[in-house]
Amino acid sequence: MPPPSLPPKMSGRQLKKKILQFLQADDFEQGLCRIRQLPRRRAVNPLFSFLCSTDARVKWRAVTAMGTVVSDLAAADPESARVIMRRFIWQLNDESGGIGWGCPESMAETMAQHEGLAAEFGRILISYIQPAGNYLEHATLQQGVLWGVGRLAHARPRITRSAAEFLAAYMDSPDAVLRGMAVWAAGPIAGRETLPRFEQLAGDPAELILYRNGQLVPTSVGRLAQEALTAAAQRLKS
Repeated sequence: MPPPSLPPKMSGRQLKKKILQFLQADDFEQGLCRIRQLPRRRAVNPLFSFLCSTDARVKWRAVTAMGTVVSDLAAADPESARVIMRRFIWQLNDESGGIGWGCPESMAETMAQHEGLAAEFGRILISYIQPAGNYLEHATLQQGVLWGVGRLAHARPRITRSAAEFLAAYMDSPDAVLRGMAVWAAGPIAGRETLPRFEQLAGDPAELILYRNGQLVPTSVGRLAQEALTAAAQRLKS
C-alpha cells in the first residue's frame, strides 16, 4: 500500500516541523513509523536538513529515518533511490561546495537496510577511507565514514571485506573516536593479522559515544576492541 498523501495545504516548512516532532518523539519507533507513512520523496529534503543538526539525538535519528525512507523508496522506485544515493556522493565531493554532514552515515544506513543498493554503492563508501580512492581528510567526516563502514560491515560483512586493510591506519590515530570507530568497524571483517592490534587496544581507556541499535551508547576504545577481538576470534574459528 502506498504511503498516504499529506494534507494538500501542508507546506514544506510545516512538513519539516512535523518530521522534527517525529524525530524528537519519546517513542522513536512510533515516530519512525509516522515518517514512513509520509510521501517518501517529500520526506527526503527535511531529513537532509536534520543530518546537520547540532542535537546528536536528532542527527542520528535522521540518519536512521533517511536510511529507512530511501530503502523503502528503493523497493518501489529503484531509480529515485539511486538519485538520492548519488546526492549523498555529490555532497561529499569538493565540487559540490558543501560539507556532506551525515551523508556517509546515511549512505551506510540505507545500504544496511537494502541489499541491492549495497551491492551498487558499497565500494564507493569504502573508497572514502582509501588513500588512493576518494579519501576524506576532514576529521569529522572521517568519523562519519568509519561509522558508516562499521554499520555496513556489521550488517553485510561480505560487501565490506575489502575495507579491512584500510581500517588499520585509523587504529593508530590520536583521535579516540577514530580509533574506536575503526576497531568497531573492523570486528566483523578483520583477518587474523588484526587480532594483535585488537589485543593492544583492549587496554585503551579513551571514551567515545557510539550510535548503534538506535541508541547513543557511551563506550571506550578498549571495550570496543575487546568486543571486536571476541567476535573476530569466534568468526575465524568457524
